[in-house]
Amino acid sequence: MNPRPPEPSRETPLPDLTRLTTRPGVYLFRDSVGEILYVGKARSLRPRVRSYFRGRPSSIRVGELARRTAEVETVVVQSEAEALLLEANLIKEHRPRFNIQLRDDKRYPYIKVTVQEPFPRIIISRRVRDDGARYFGPFTNVGPLRQALEVMKRLYTVRSCRYNLPKDAPPRPCLDYHIGRCQAPCVGLQTQADYREMMDEILRILGGDTEELRGKAEARMETAAQALDFEEAAKQRDVVRGLDVLAREQRVQTVGGGDRDVVGMARDGELGVVTVLRIRRGVLLGREARHFQGLSDEAEGTVLRAFLTGFYLGRGIVGFGELPTEILLPGHVEDEAALAELLGERAGRRVLLAVPQRGERRRLLELASENARHLLEERIPVTSPPGDRGERALYELQDRLGLKMVPRLMACFDISHHQGDETVASAAVFRNGEPWSAAYRRMRIKGTWGNDDVRSMGEVVERYLVRRLKEEEPLPQLLVIDGGVGQLGAALQAVERAGAQEVAVVALAKREEEVHLPGGGPPLRLDRRDRSLQLLQRIRDEAHRFAITYNRKLRSKKVITSQLAEIPGVGPSRQKGLLQRFESVRGIREASVQEVARVPGISEVLASRILTYLGR
Repeated sequence: MNPRPPEPSRETPLPDLTRLTTRPGVYLFRDSVGEILYVGKARSLRPRVRSYFRGRPSSIRVGELARRTAEVETVVVQSEAEALLLEANLIKEHRPRFNIQLRDDKRYPYIKVTVQEPFPRIIISRRVRDDGARYFGPFTNVGPLRQALEVMKRLYTVRSCRYNLPKDAPPRPCLDYHIGRCQAPCVGLQTQADYREMMDEILRILGGDTEELRGKAEARMETAAQALDFEEAAKQRDVVRGLDVLAREQRVQTVGGGDRDVVGMARDGELGVVTVLRIRRGVLLGREARHFQGLSDEAEGTVLRAFLTGFYLGRGIVGFGELPTEILLPGHVEDEAALAELLGERAGRRVLLAVPQRGERRRLLELASENARHLLEERIPVTSPPGDRGERALYELQDRLGLKMVPRLMACFDISHHQGDETVASAAVFRNGEPWSAAYRRMRIKGTWGNDDVRSMGEVVERYLVRRLKEEEPLPQLLVIDGGVGQLGAALQAVERAGAQEVAVVALAKREEEVHLPGGGPPLRLDRRDRSLQLLQRIRDEAHRFAITYNRKLRSKKVITSQLAEIPGVGPSRQKGLLQRFESVRGIREASVQEVARVPGISEVLASRILTYLGR
């Protein structure tokens, strides 16, 4: 048996405990500057609070808490159940350092459907919030999940932008409309009723009703294969695979027994994990997990109570479905009767808290505990397959930069010159996270301001956007500017002059790889390993390479032209013809007299003179 720790010396004067009541309530321990150290509840406040300051503490943690406490604040309530609920809410709000800390499991993602919006979106979220959306999951592997969602978005043309429709809408459809991935409800090309009907079917599929659609997809696949339309057959095959992923992840196992939650727990020193297996209508749909810190020597019943109050009462049951009729626990909980009373009030019926000892319910408990041990001991990060990385980088970039649309079409601009001479610009274009070299553009600066990169950037951005609008081509969702605040400001003014305000603009500075955003404020610094930053670096480096290559080519032509201009009888038109034919002085020098004489306007006599001047 471990000896009790010695009574510690006090850091602050002992708080006044003489006027404490014996009624039920909640107590808050504060330090000398008023910060809340601990929140607890008691059936009788006076003896419970005094126990912290009498004799030797029961643990080092309790002794440290008592030593730092300078003030005790109490809140009296009518019953122990009310005290339990108030304690959960106060812990959630203040997160005191001496309370058991409950953290969401950020490892596994959910499918979030924003049904509270007039035109809902489907996104992946690792956090469940009380925002009116519907959540499905959690899913154990983000790779197949994204593949399944990609199939669903292609099949149903769900919008991927973040506009607050219909109030906040762009003036024209984006690239998704032009490639058939959206029907452009943002500009009124799809009605809200049609869009909602499509979303209702998606919600049924996410709820597990995939058989009907799977049958239709299989029939279309067979028809396409018989007609030798292998492209359509492959598309329908991908639809079937995506639906299989959703069905497999949503419905893991049939276990019977109606609606119940099964709670498992694993601990290791200060750390712990609690998992909940969700069983609805006899089907094991999935699991949720929460991680704990600061457990120390807390009893199992205390840890379970902290979890149940935080999970079911502190945040409600958002995204988790209705409260089950039964919650299976690995052990008895502190204040079990009061907790059951509160859960029953929230559910509008009785919620049974049970600790099974044998049979099928006990086996489910062991399965939940095995899940908890696995998470606590291994915590292996989930990685996505190689083909999914570009798509993930686009979604991460949208999140990092707060963009309204997934930047499937991006353009990056760079300015290049040599001591203010031959100033040129480049536009590197990425489509779906990969270089689209056919869309690359390079431009010579028309302005006469030399090496003023800021004014040059404003010119090329405006010219690029005006031409895209004139030719009725889709605009990029994101413009990346190679430079800092000055170049960003010039680009934003150019976007406004061109009438393309829906295009997002950011700047990437080379030295510290800082991302400057519109509106001022400190730059965004992303981790060097962040996929979204690496995507920005790739497109920036491509734009820089393209601009440098163009600048060098122009300077090379200028040098060649100056050399040819010294030759008697070789004027501008003949210089142009020689450059078009041989591209360099070296190419001319290595040619024969007859080859040079084939250039329009050049005789064999002049060709011989040219080669003599060039040192042939």
